[in-house]
Amino acid sequence: MELQQSSDFTKSAHKPAQNLKIREVAFEDYDQIDALQIAYKRPARPYEEWEHLWANNPAYLSVGRAWSKGWVVERPDGRIVGYLGNIPLFYELGGERLLTAVAHAWVVDLDYRPYSLALLDLYFSQKNVDLFLNATVGPAGHDSFNIFDSPRVPTGDWGRSVFSITNRQGFLAAWLREKAIPIARPLSFGLAGALAIVQSFSFRALPRNGAEHPFQLCKNIDSRFDVFWECQRRNNPHLLLAVRTREALEWHFKYPLRNDRVWILTAGTNPITAYAIFLRYDNPAHSLTRMRLIDFQALDGNITLLAPMLAWALESCRREGIHMFEIIGLRPEKMRVISELSPYRRKLPCWMYFYKAPHPKLAEKLADPNAWDPSQFDSDASL
Repeated sequence: MELQQSSDFTKSAHKPAQNLKIREVAFEDYDQIDALQIAYKRPARPYEEWEHLWANNPAYLSVGRAWSKGWVVERPDGRIVGYLGNIPLFYELGGERLLTAVAHAWVVDLDYRPYSLALLDLYFSQKNVDLFLNATVGPAGHDSFNIFDSPRVPTGDWGRSVFSITNRQGFLAAWLREKAIPIARPLSFGLAGALAIVQSFSFRALPRNGAEHPFQLCKNIDSRFDVFWECQRRNNPHLLLAVRTREALEWHFKYPLRNDRVWILTAGTNPITAYAIFLRYDNPAHSLTRMRLIDFQALDGNITLLAPMLAWALESCRREGIHMFEIIGLRPEKMRVISELSPYRRKLPCWMYFYKAPHPKLAEKLADPNAWDPSQFDSDASL
């Protein structure tokens, strides 16, 4: 949900502010919103996938027409110069279901930048919302969340990532291109050899998949995930958890599953005892291929399967030539396991995950780090 801005998109004269209006988003606005996103160097999203954020969203279907899909800033000539999507999700805490709002794909033309806060004000002014969650805040929008008294999520490091290099030559070529270093590809071969020597002294032996917990790669999300979710919500009433029913997971990962961009790895057969979800998160601008751990869930909070599941993912990335494997924002006990297998760190442009609870009792509960089990399944981080 990073706020994007550019001086390249608008070449016409700035229109008087009083002539602009802000209105609710309609599906018919897609073409202009898509053009605005592309102008700001955001990935293009086909209409079917954009509409899917609401049209097949279990939370949106439950709330109905009372929910706004977002807002646009519109000039008198009908041109859209700003947009903020508004995606509903269901979370649970203490057996109570919470209607949660996610600000999505916030983009405002530089000439109309003052309207960015007006869009965010509409978002935070919603009266039918129990919780506001935003896990993809970028540098341009970072300070705006402070204006609206939206604090950082109090656990997990959302300002830094942990990663492993799983294709040395490809990773180094992408890194050299990012730094605009000439002859990036030929140079990457020599550097890859040196990196291989360094890694040979730093890598731990990877844990193996235990026979007592056979892993399966799921191509479809079946009814076992409903059983698993019921156990999780019942066993963890103290945790804020995104609803992970079969219906919610199918909606969330419909297109990644269709396009082979997600791995859903399960332990156990019936019932499932744990699962991990890995999602492709490539950077096309630098020809960098990347896999991220999006979610790890285990019954009874047992994280012993996290290390072998990560080992499976690392080996799969190497086998498929994916350049890097990355993790962001998990609880400290999970990150300690991950840090032993993923030796590198990178600083992110800013802290990415913010929340706001309008009701004081909920705000008090969420100020406690132990109430959180954050991951990139939250908010729109993997939508």
